[in-house]
Amino acid sequence: MEDMDYMDEALGLAREAFQDGEVPVGCVIVRDGEIVGRGRNRREKGRSALGHAELEAIAEACSRLGGWRLWECTLYVTLEPCPMCAGAIVNARIPRVVYGARDKKCGAVDSVCRLFDMDFNHHPVVEQGVREEECAALLTEFFKNLRLELRTRPRWKPGNE
Repeated sequence: MEDMDYMDEALGLAREAFQDGEVPVGCVIVRDGEIVGRGRNRREKGRSALGHAELEAIAEACSRLGGWRLWECTLYVTLEPCPMCAGAIVNARIPRVVYGARDKKCGAVDSVCRLFDMDFNHHPVVEQGVREEECAALLTEFFKNLRLELRTRPRWKPGNE
């Protein structure tokens, strides 16, 4: 399998998140051609700010491989990692990160800041734009649908309890 195939796996997880009402982000972690970690956004259902796809995939990979150092792995994610996830990638010593769409509001790899270029003890190699159009289109569709839904929801008013 190649980068496009692994990103396809991540896109599948993003679609699952979409169907579950979550922001559609999916992530897989690969070592020696085998997927060792999978994750998708679950912030709404889990009611946790930590419910990011990358954190879920990192936790599964660490558990499966029996340690916190993922130094032989590549992380594939459909959206540019945020500061929290980029920090987890540094701490897990993941050497290579491949992502699809840029995140102009919260991206901590290329867009808002370049966390991997800072003076940390680990600097992953990054490839961006893999299956970018598909990743971005899924996010665009999700937020378009969410805006339509929010417009039609009844608004809470004092006294309507």
